[in-house]
Amino acid sequence: MKKSLSILVLLISYNIGAQESIDLNYYLPQNVTYNENIPTPNAVIGHEVGEWHVTHDKLMFYMQTLANKSDRITIESRGETFEGRPILLLTITSPRNHQNIEGIREEHIALTENGASTLSTDEMPIIVYQGFSIHGNEPSGANASLAYAYYLAAAEGPEIDDLLNNLVILLDPSYNPDGLQRFAYWANTNKSINLVSDNNEREYHEVWPGGRTNHYWFDMNRDWLPVQLPESRARIKSFHKWLPNILTDHHEMGTNSTFFFQPGEPTRVHPLTPKMNQELTAEIGTYHAKALDKIGSLYYSEEGYDDYYYGKGSTFPDVNGSIGILFEQGSSRGHIQETENGLLTFPFTIRNQFTTAISTIVAAKNMRVKILNYQRGFYKDVRSEAAKSKTKSIVFGDSKDAAKTWHLAEILNRHNIKFHKVANDATVGGKYYKKGNSYVVPMNQKNHRLIKAMFEKRTTFADSLFYDISAWTFPLAFNVDYAEQTSLANAGDEIIDFPALSGTVSGKSNYAYLFDWNEYYTPKALNKIVEKGLRAKVAKSPFSLEGKQYDYGTILIPVQNQDLKSDELYAFLKEVAEESKLQINSVDTGLTKGIDLGSNDFDPVKKQKVAILVGNGIRSYDAGEIWHLFDTRFNMQLTKLDLAYLGGVDLSKYTDLIIPSTSTRSGNGISKKHAEKLKEWVKDGGTLIGYRNAAEWLNKNEIIKLNFKKDTLVAKNISFVAKSDFKGAQVTGGAIFEAKIDRSHPINYGYKNDKIAMFRNTNVYIVPDKNSFNNPIQYTNSPLLSGYISEENLELMKGSVPFQVKKVGKGRVLVFTDNTNFRAFWYGTNKLLMNAIFFGKMM
Repeated sequence: MKKSLSILVLLISYNIGAQESIDLNYYLPQNVTYNENIPTPNAVIGHEVGEWHVTHDKLMFYMQTLANKSDRITIESRGETFEGRPILLLTITSPRNHQNIEGIREEHIALTENGASTLSTDEMPIIVYQGFSIHGNEPSGANASLAYAYYLAAAEGPEIDDLLNNLVILLDPSYNPDGLQRFAYWANTNKSINLVSDNNEREYHEVWPGGRTNHYWFDMNRDWLPVQLPESRARIKSFHKWLPNILTDHHEMGTNSTFFFQPGEPTRVHPLTPKMNQELTAEIGTYHAKALDKIGSLYYSEEGYDDYYYGKGSTFPDVNGSIGILFEQGSSRGHIQETENGLLTFPFTIRNQFTTAISTIVAAKNMRVKILNYQRGFYKDVRSEAAKSKTKSIVFGDSKDAAKTWHLAEILNRHNIKFHKVANDATVGGKYYKKGNSYVVPMNQKNHRLIKAMFEKRTTFADSLFYDISAWTFPLAFNVDYAEQTSLANAGDEIIDFPALSGTVSGKSNYAYLFDWNEYYTPKALNKIVEKGLRAKVAKSPFSLEGKQYDYGTILIPVQNQDLKSDELYAFLKEVAEESKLQINSVDTGLTKGIDLGSNDFDPVKKQKVAILVGNGIRSYDAGEIWHLFDTRFNMQLTKLDLAYLGGVDLSKYTDLIIPSTSTRSGNGISKKHAEKLKEWVKDGGTLIGYRNAAEWLNKNEIIKLNFKKDTLVAKNISFVAKSDFKGAQVTGGAIFEAKIDRSHPINYGYKNDKIAMFRNTNVYIVPDKNSFNNPIQYTNSPLLSGYISEENLELMKGSVPFQVKKVGKGRVLVFTDNTNFRAFWYGTNKLLMNAIFFGKMM
């Protein structure tokens, strides 16, 4: 269906001088009667749908009101966002189905289990999950959910009765409550009585960071697989509880665009997605086309968007036997804008979303048996694949980091993937798997393909263009050891209850306490210790004491000359150990094999005060990832300094300052005056840490001296129409690469292996320093582990260095070309930033 239909665009338009009245009938199907006992949105929230941007509190109130008034609707809150807003889900079906809703759910799940062949789908309801506006500044979806929920609650007649008897609709009216609230505030406070359609109007230009993201500035439409955020965790729990047959994801795109529905680019579908999935998606698409034709809206499909990364809402269902469908509406980004298609109004965008929400359930009803049978067949095929698989299990773990391993297992647990304890300590493929720090995942289980999607490595692809990342191999993201096994011989008991980790102190000491730096939450522990005003030191060399080996980065807390008495110190460290889930060892002597505890090879660790640059010129995703890391993982304060007022800030109070990736390579938004201010601060002793494109900005402004490898690729025999694809093939959108590390360097403290997996989504390549000891992290000569990179960029990467540190005056400048904190699930490299913070002065 790769075409744009030449249809007259019937955009509603307003007289710019005065807004015409908006009526709910503009959205609703005609020739339908509505139950007068069901309140309209206007009767509850005080304005018509599309007259103002609905705030989340009003949206919530209307949905609660509908649930109270209609016997077709129940509502539940599945948790709270970071800002305390409820994460709602409405279950909408006929009153008859509601009386047996749990029985319907159980029978539906049984269709995906062994023995499903005996079940009849002739009368079985189909399950449809419909969600709106995961990007808060794409609000037409959430606003459409007002009219859509009203229609489902109030419409009368045999057509709606037939729909609701044959469907259970799980309605998620706002995937992103915090972002929706932020954007609604912006659009409404900038709205004029006389609507202004001029593209230059302030209403259409949000202030940084905009309403797209959640509280910590995450794009939540990338979190369906990693499930690191509360909104995602609520959704995924509902998804696995019901295993819906169809899941829809209503978005917006550029203002000059029309309307998109899937299927997307046929060459960019993940190989684990069945062909039948795409065929059914295309058949459902015919219903959208018919509905949009009826109201005269332009649309397109099979171009622009792909079905590759399983972390997106429209793709995650595809590896779970469901059908994910993406809708993209050209955005008004406010109330009315001029576009190349004419005036684009907010109500028009809402109507398209409303129309395709209805066409989805009409398709689901008419294709019900076919889609139910597809889901049954999917799981039958997966069970057959699993039984035939030569790989019987995957073992993963980190013998020195139980917490990081636990968090990977936690993701599996959220996806209902079964895993076992390791029965005994074992060495597999030269890697040591410790009981208690490792898990075994059987491959012969219900969703074999989901496990493959999470653990596999891919380096060959049908297409060289990707809408998002091309690799997300979870054990590499966590930097844990893992291996495929041909048996389950070392699998212990299945973990049914998944208890949280705990921490302990081995006993009270009157001399000193030690803890390894390997555990994930050691930065949290160290920060709490130094914030308490206690003295702590870090070991620059390995040693052994009382039969235990201690590695680079071991933390020492002496008992004497502290502000706490020995009993108080012991009690405090027990609290630290429990909160940070680590083992703290008490020792009674400073005499070791290696450096003694009084050696000068222990450096003091000082209390850090860290700031981060934010605002126009800084990439909000990267800044948010770092803020989230500090705030939610390590309980560390992080001061956000906006570039708008940086010039007036006294930087002398900060020990460290982080520049996340700049919005552009040139660092637009960070002025020359800012550069001079930062340079002087570094010379006075500050530690400046730059990420990704910031490395080039720091070099350009002579804050650090670096040499870069540059691409010299020239287009030859490339036609004009192929220009975009040629350039797109050189984009490194997100892949995983292997680097060798010098474990003696402070930047690598806490890593037990001499190789590390790095996530990269830039083409910034630094030439290594002439002195090898200044290259503590360096890409190998065969760096590609998983994902896509062009041949030209792969050559540039070989032997380059993703990290450099230079002394400038009394301070340090550290740069990372890679994102060590990617999307909150790249646990494996989070410690690099923490090492830069706590140990930067040692480098």
